[in-house]
Amino acid sequence: MPPVTLSSLRKGDRGTVDAVRDDPQTLGDEAESTVSRRLLELGFIPGEALEVVAEFWPGGDPMAVRLGNALFVLRRREAGSVLVSVEGR
Repeated sequence: MPPVTLSSLRKGDRGTVDAVRDDPQTLGDEAESTVSRRLLELGFIPGEALEVVAEFWPGGDPMAVRLGNALFVLRRREAGSVLVSVEGR
């Protein structure tokens, strides 16, 4: 099955990071970091296992994602940059 975006996953879904798509949106810092660069720096690298552990109201945005032993809260827009191979699909 082809990879899906992390933003399309729901609470309890598990998978493995396949890739991080280039996202030219900058974060507004002096280094002009991009969302994709920041995600890679946080550890969203190919091969890392992850699990969606929570979705917040309203609309499931943001979402909490366990990556290794760390927990990150991402906006669905940011999570859309992460491609995931989902377990059990």
